Amino acid sequence: MPRRRDAVVRRGMRHVGRAIVEQPGMFALAFLASTLYGAMTVASAYVLGEVVDRVVLPALRDGVTSAGALTLAAAAILGVAVLKILGILGRRLFAGVMGYRLQAEYRRRVTGQYLRLPLSWHQRHPTGQLLSNANSDVEAAWFFVAPLPFACGAVVMIGITVAALVATDPWLAVVGLVVFPLVFLVNAVYSQAMSPRMRRAQQLRAEVSEIAHESFDAALVVKTLGREDVETRRFTGRAEELRDGLVAVGRVRGLFDPLMEALPALGTLAVLLIGATRVVDGATDAGDLVSIAYLFTLLALPIRAIGWVLADLPRALAGFDRVTPVLDATGETPHGTEAAVTGTGGAGLGLRGVDYGFEGAARPTLSGVTFDVAPGSTVAVVGPTGSGKSTLAGLLVRLVDPATGDVLLDGVDLRALREGEVSAQAAFVPQGTFLFDDTVRGNVTLGGDVPDDEVWAALATAAVDDVVRRLPEGLDTRVGERGATLSGGQRQRIALARAVVRRPRLLVLDDATSAVDPAVEARILDALRDAERPSTVVVVAYRQATIALADEVVWLEGGQVLARGSHEQLLAEVPGYAALVRAYAQTEVAA
Repeated sequence: MPRRRDAVVRRGMRHVGRAIVEQPGMFALAFLASTLYGAMTVASAYVLGEVVDRVVLPALRDGVTSAGALTLAAAAILGVAVLKILGILGRRLFAGVMGYRLQAEYRRRVTGQYLRLPLSWHQRHPTGQLLSNANSDVEAAWFFVAPLPFACGAVVMIGITVAALVATDPWLAVVGLVVFPLVFLVNAVYSQAMSPRMRRAQQLRAEVSEIAHESFDAALVVKTLGREDVETRRFTGRAEELRDGLVAVGRVRGLFDPLMEALPALGTLAVLLIGATRVVDGATDAGDLVSIAYLFTLLALPIRAIGWVLADLPRALAGFDRVTPVLDATGETPHGTEAAVTGTGGAGLGLRGVDYGFEGAARPTLSGVTFDVAPGSTVAVVGPTGSGKSTLAGLLVRLVDPATGDVLLDGVDLRALREGEVSAQAAFVPQGTFLFDDTVRGNVTLGGDVPDDEVWAALATAAVDDVVRRLPEGLDTRVGERGATLSGGQRQRIALARAVVRRPRLLVLDDATSAVDPAVEARILDALRDAERPSTVVVVAYRQATIALADEVVWLEGGQVLARGSHEQLLAEVPGYAALVRAYAQTEVAA
């Protein structure tokens, strides 16, 4: 147990040092302001003692005093008070800036990691947990910074006080200073008791956030299947666990805080009791006793500031321990130094022996995939559920990298291209359409500087321009969260326009027109073919009408390319392909 307690204290002190190293300038300013406050607090005690000795006691003894003496006493007290106020203002201002800068910096680091880490890493971590890491965990990690300069200034203040007390009356100093070892002993016990409770509370915060995010994200499923009560119970159960965890934290703090409040008061009381006896015996002066007693009264707040820092360290360590795995995560997508081939037409695409498997999967999702796509052509990738079509689509735009093999764009491996080159040359429209709570224009341009005529041209290619013209404010119409004011097919087409407006040389559609009727889908594919600068199009498709428009069909089954050719060829030569396509055709007719 002592070793574990020491470990918590050592880690806490290292974390304090980390905060100071990260923000040395702000900490130095806050520390100087806090030191000024501490010095003036000590000075105020001695000014008060001098006033008692030179003004109050003579006035009581002689029955008279002078205006000059009163003015000088008031000026001394006021001057010390003004300097203390400046110290308080500076301490709070610079400590606040330091804390918020640390939180902002670590939020940038965490979100920067989210952007750098590959999709495979994100698939292993729930969204709610990632939100908690970037928000409440970062906040908890640096929450102790607010009282930190005050506590450090209090250490200086205590050092000055100890020297002054020993010089004034060593015996009273020894009596009063028994308080300080007790403060640190109580805090060491408190940190050991609090650490596991704070870790549990932070974990429960993340789990509550995760459940809430899932429920909101799956609102349509929850509503349509009548699962509101189940989701409410699931959320309530975990929220109650969080409540109980925070209550456990509160109970420990409820025992600790009164004790920390009482220790300085007990020290002051001991000084007064023993000091009164020493004054009667003539061993010390009344002014010195007043100075010492008042000084201990003033020290109560700085001692509590040290306690605040030590009390917040378990929570800070719990938060930082949850942030550190994100910052230390590896798997960043590496980039090469080559530039992509620039051209006005479609890009050539090639796959050479591509293998890919998900972590923990019994077999690879893709195995030995090899085929070429000619520049400007349209290729349909067809296969049964679980054959690896969506994984293949992600590989073509480098959402993930193959375990072995190469994906080539104009003969250049995607991994050899400079950062940003793939997204500049290729666009991807996934199965799940996402629209921001923004205008139609904002959802198409995503903040890019795109003229309205190009936006309308992209909407026309996606066969959704007539829909947008009928909206109340046209391009300036807000579509609601996730495009709630639009139909599924309209959302898909606006997402397609978002890709088309960038004039990609490679366009990958992962079943991106499934909610669009076949006639409109044919118009879209024809428009892509007939564009002034036609893209190379790879479309994951099921509909016979869509497949028939492709120049070539790739039949994918069990993660392998088993056949290639025209739609008619595969219908005649591949029984599995014919069965699948006809099954979907019959389903469409029945619908």
